[in-house]
Amino acid sequence: MELSVIIVSFNVSTLLRQCLRSVTKASNNIDCEIFVVDNNSIDDSCAIVKQEFPEVILICNNINSGFSVANNQAINNAKGKFVLLLNPDTLVEENTFTKCINFMNQHPDAGALGVRMVNGNGEFLPESKRSLPTLPTAFFKVFGFSSLFRGSRFFNRYHLPYIGSFEISKIEVISGAFMFIRREALDKTGLLDEDFFIYGEDIDLSYRLLQAGYNNYYFPGTQIIHFKGKSTARNNFNDIMHFYNAMRIYVRKRSEEGKIKFLYFLIAPAIYFRQSLAVINRFFRIIFLKY
Repeated sequence: MELSVIIVSFNVSTLLRQCLRSVTKASNNIDCEIFVVDNNSIDDSCAIVKQEFPEVILICNNINSGFSVANNQAINNAKGKFVLLLNPDTLVEENTFTKCINFMNQHPDAGALGVRMVNGNGEFLPESKRSLPTLPTAFFKVFGFSSLFRGSRFFNRYHLPYIGSFEISKIEVISGAFMFIRREALDKTGLLDEDFFIYGEDIDLSYRLLQAGYNNYYFPGTQIIHFKGKSTARNNFNDIMHFYNAMRIYVRKRSEEGKIKFLYFLIAPAIYFRQSLAVINRFFRIIFLKY
């Protein structure tokens, strides 16, 4: 089998329906299987998949164990030469899968690729191409320098602004919204780290692919629409906690491996600081919305 598409969904039935329609069109003439792993949604997600997309392999979980666990459930049953981890709040082009498969076949060094992503207004999403959060990169990101100096190659290396949005390039981090992975590479690196409930698992896997000797590519030969924040919005206290906890897990893992000495002790206080600001900001937004 050529391709396994895996979509993890949680309470986004309308978006999931749209996503599956685009995936179905894109998988025409491809030996492809499609998985939907529902993480105990309380909407009609499972019913929609069963009734409207009977060809989809549906896994309905009774508990929400997180994004990594759910993806791994499907990966363990996937038969494709390539595995695509895809967010349910995305729309792919009809030729997206064909173009990605061709690119991967032409680049045997590629462990994974990401594509050009735009939001619902057609605006380019900078997280389409990212670098690993090294000590200086993480420092500038956490303390806001990357936001202040968005066009700077020095302060904003995280989003690689010096690489054009239509320029094919080797990058370090592939976004979990669309992560097209060579199965052979996954077999070498292992699956998603289930310590990450949500957020950070894409950075961690991207790092392990590079460590295994593969290259990760930004491939703007096709693009997807990502309705950013619809499936994993950091709009409540739980999401804020998961986001900053993922940052701490990643930094701790790299520190324990000895790759970046003292990274955890230098960055962790800043992460806690940013988390506190986010919680306070969210608290006051709730208060003001009431009045």
